[in-house]
Amino acid sequence: MRITGTYTLSTTLGESVQAFVPHALPPAQPELAPESYVAANRVAELVLARLSGVAGLVPSVDWLLYSAVRKEALLTSQIEGTQATLADLFDEEAGFAPSNTDDVEEVSNYLRAFRLVQAELRDPAGLPLSVRLLCNAHRVLLDGARGKGKQPGELRRSQNWIGGTRPGNAVFVPPPPERVPDLLADLERFIHNMEDVSPSLPPLVKTALIHLQFETIHPFLDGNGRIGRLLIAMLLEHWRLLPEPLMYLSGYLKQHQAEYYRRLSNVRTEGDWEGWVAFFLEGVAVAALEAEHGIVAIATLLAADRRRLLAAPKAGPASYRLFEMLPMMPRFTIEQVRQKLGTSFPTANAAVKALESLGIVAEQTGHKKNRNYGYAAYIAMLSG
Repeated sequence: MRITGTYTLSTTLGESVQAFVPHALPPAQPELAPESYVAANRVAELVLARLSGVAGLVPSVDWLLYSAVRKEALLTSQIEGTQATLADLFDEEAGFAPSNTDDVEEVSNYLRAFRLVQAELRDPAGLPLSVRLLCNAHRVLLDGARGKGKQPGELRRSQNWIGGTRPGNAVFVPPPPERVPDLLADLERFIHNMEDVSPSLPPLVKTALIHLQFETIHPFLDGNGRIGRLLIAMLLEHWRLLPEPLMYLSGYLKQHQAEYYRRLSNVRTEGDWEGWVAFFLEGVAVAALEAEHGIVAIATLLAADRRRLLAAPKAGPASYRLFEMLPMMPRFTIEQVRQKLGTSFPTANAAVKALESLGIVAEQTGHKKNRNYGYAAYIAMLSG
């Protein structure tokens, strides 16, 4: 059996516990068995390439990204127990009061953290993929009431644990805090010196290894799962496996949550890196295929509704322009339409009414005043 780390005594809350300190990547004694990943990696890479190709066939990559990034934000937060829905998120972005404000704030923070990381990585003068960048993302993720006391943006200075009511009955105890900086420095070196350290491992396999290593180190007091899954998206772009974040892997991980945690644990307890990598590669292939099907379904819905609109005698230029905005503005008021179109209130109202008469959008409140609208079929499709 491969040994993937050592145990060291750590004291917290008056209890002495055995904390796990992982060995540096890549797996060794023995090295990762190629037969465990070569075929699955080829399949996952092909599906990712096809997803990129399908995305290139739609009129606007922007609306694909709008929905994909929001689904990832929502699903990664749901793994941690938030109850927000996609409709809640769209409501919040439209300025309407969502039903569970705190949960929506957490999802919105993930979106902001995601955008921050992406902007840095795409800016030639921005931060590279690094511990510092992860800390900056963590600061944004925990910005607000719930994360205030969890040292946002800082590596933990105390011993944490996973599962159980106290350190002594925890399911897993990560490394002591004083070991965290060096462990993260090793991980950063593995990311950037991959050709020297492990030239034979494909980027997707390395991504699997890095995600698990990060979760094992558990460097923050809170938000480790979400930052660890954000790291996956960062690596896919860093290694040019996807040109844009079109895939929401958290959906697969949420659907197979028990196995996800079991696979993470098996690496620490049994040295089973091969089992984890196989699970991860299958997840990428499934998630990429689902994203591809989602793109086709949304493109089909938009094309059908666009045809109906163009054939409608009462529709005019303002309603056409409004329709093209809907994928990135699925919930709205007439005043917001007026501002977006840069037109008069009667023209904006007529544009909304034209789409409403075709059943493309529907009024959501049932009120005479302060009415708001939604592209219900689109929201339902994304939420499915």
